[in-house]
Amino acid sequence: MREPKRPSRGVLVIEDDHELRDALIAFIEGLELGLLPVGAENGVEALAKLDEGPLPSLIVLDVMMPKMDGRAFRQRQLSDPRLRDIPVVVITALPVTRDPEFKGVHWIPKPFRAAELTRIVHLLLGASEPS
Repeated sequence: MREPKRPSRGVLVIEDDHELRDALIAFIEGLELGLLPVGAENGVEALAKLDEGPLPSLIVLDVMMPKMDGRAFRQRQLSDPRLRDIPVVVITALPVTRDPEFKGVHWIPKPFRAAELTRIVHLLLGASEPS
């Protein structure tokens, strides 16, 4: 059995729209919190990245994606003791849902507001908000 990996200052951005994924990665890097965001195109790719590298401090998740959507990814995350406590921010065009998989996540509607994402990242990672 492998030893559990400790959370890093990483942020996993799971988004199938490559332009939005790149923009989210650049935005998170620009927060100057020492975060190291990486991207995944869908839930399958995200699970592979989670298995191979250090666990992130935060996951930014889209819901509608090919191969494995956000709901299926979240079900897998919640069923894995190594992953279930990683905080999740869902950025989606879908209306806020009451699905049990999404209990306890933070929701931001698309198009997202930079101030809202900044506030939530600071909240979840315990960083003081910029003045």
